[in-house]
Amino acid sequence: MLVFGDSLSAGYGVQSSQGWANLLQQKLATEGYGQRVVNASISGETTSGGKTRLPRALAQHHPDIVILELGANDGLRGLPLEATRANLDAMIQLIQKAGARPLLVGIQLPPNYGPAYTSRFRDLYAALARERKTALVPFLMEGVALEERYMQADGLHPNAAGQPLLLDTVWRALKPMLRR
Repeated sequence: MLVFGDSLSAGYGVQSSQGWANLLQQKLATEGYGQRVVNASISGETTSGGKTRLPRALAQHHPDIVILELGANDGLRGLPLEATRANLDAMIQLIQKAGARPLLVGIQLPPNYGPAYTSRFRDLYAALARERKTALVPFLMEGVALEERYMQADGLHPNAAGQPLLLDTVWRALKPMLRR
């Protein structure tokens, strides 16, 4: 299993053992699944950078499932939504062509980017999941983003207490994809 994301999946600001992707490996073992998790997430990654890196990661790790969590940095930089969407779509197709099943993880932006941009950004994940028939986590930060006790001082990244909640959110969509 390959986790392919940005700082939200790389565990920015927390010890690596506390990040949700590492907690996922522990949960898989506890639940009796034999999958190994490779976290190829990089803080600051955009969909453009991810699209460039993905072919090598797929060839190197041969995953059955790819948890694709990218786009937040595109949105925070105000990049054109069409480019973000096209890059995510290309990555989903690369994952499927490699014989893996994608789990697309959605992100939402703070409201200061304006209602038109933020709603179109949020909706592109659901639209892509429908079009490409992929599993979807609608919003990785559900129950975390607006809760100060789960967030680091930057207001963007979950702290150690928020990481298990991210895992729970991913797990709900991931569990039906797993085979023992």
